[in-house]
Amino acid sequence: QVQLVETGGGLVQAGDSLTLSCAITGDSLGSYKLAWFRQAPGKDREFVAAVSWTDGRTWYADSIKDRFTVSRDKAKKMVRLQMNSLKLEDTAVYYCAAGRTILSSLRYAAHYPNWGQGTQVTVSS
Repeated sequence: QVQLVETGGGLVQAGDSLTLSCAITGDSLGSYKLAWFRQAPGKDREFVAAVSWTDGRTWYADSIKDRFTVSRDKAKKMVRLQMNSLKLEDTAVYYCAAGRTILSSLRYAAHYPNWGQGTQVTVSS
């Protein structure tokens, strides 16, 4: 089991940048994938990005590719999501998730047993 705490959300204008952080405590993360999901009002939770704790390999949703960057900091035991060129449609609650998730399942929320409480990101025009 791991515990996750997200920080860094807020209100920004379209075109701005924002960095979310996820602090991790608990079990060893040797085979874990760490992911970011988001959920807008009235919509399903959707995959944003993921990173392998072991080797730093990354995966992204097509909707945010080239604008967002996910990374892990082993020394600080944190995962970050750097978001650039934010759009109105990026408004959502962003969640950090962790699990020993296989590659074919890493885009599916149901395959992550550990979740943070979420942090709100609001992009205004």
